[in-house]
Amino acid sequence: MKRHLLPLLLLAGAATLPAYRAQAQDKPVLNTTPPGQPATTPRPVEPAVPMPVPTAPAPAPEPTYNAPVQSTPDAPSGLDFPNRKATKAGGAEDKPPTKKFLYTNFGLGFSSYNNVSQFNISAAPAIGFRITDKFAVGPGISYAYSSYSAPKGYSITAAGASSVSTSSFGVKAFAQYIVYKEFFLHAEYEVTNAQLLGDDGRGYLAKVNRTVSTPLAGVGYRSYLGENAAVDIVGLYNFDNSVFSLYPGLVVRFSLLFNIGK
Repeated sequence: MKRHLLPLLLLAGAATLPAYRAQAQDKPVLNTTPPGQPATTPRPVEPAVPMPVPTAPAPAPEPTYNAPVQSTPDAPSGLDFPNRKATKAGGAEDKPPTKKFLYTNFGLGFSSYNNVSQFNISAAPAIGFRITDKFAVGPGISYAYSSYSAPKGYSITAAGASSVSTSSFGVKAFAQYIVYKEFFLHAEYEVTNAQLLGDDGRGYLAKVNRTVSTPLAGVGYRSYLGENAAVDIVGLYNFDNSVFSLYPGLVVRFSLLFNIGK
């Protein structure tokens, strides 16, 4: 009987197996995964701001090169004097701006002869005409004042005075030639109705009216004040060195030059 019971149990178990599988499939499936974090609300996406495009830096300026100062025969150090490039009134390098100019001078002089001292001051305006860029001539007039004096205790006049003065007027002609740059030669010849001192026959000095011819010559330096004006310093030697000379042996003059006309 036991041999017939075992097969029956196997058949009964095989019949109940499909029903068991169906029940097992109908059971709810449990979520065995661990609980996660609560869902978060997504952050709104902000519009992308364009990044500034970097600009290329400006190129650095290239260093300038200053050429070294070049020396010239006129400027050995490479530097030039003020007004050197300006048009020179009668200069040697540049053409003079005009053909005519006013030329006036003032003179001072001092000399001593036979224990008598002579002080002289003079003024002589003239008009110059440029024959060439370097050579000029012109006429003029002159005035001279002279004062003669003797040491204290000596009388030079019959009246017992130790000093006496004279005044003279004249006409003249001059010539100038520019030798090099601002240096020039100056010569003039003057005829003057002079008031001089002479011997009165008693050993005293007395005023004597006399016509005196005075040749003067020397060198000068011209300093330009611009295109139309200049200042001259002139040293002249008086070739008339007699007692009746109107000027002393060495005369220093300060002259002003002004260009006029065309």
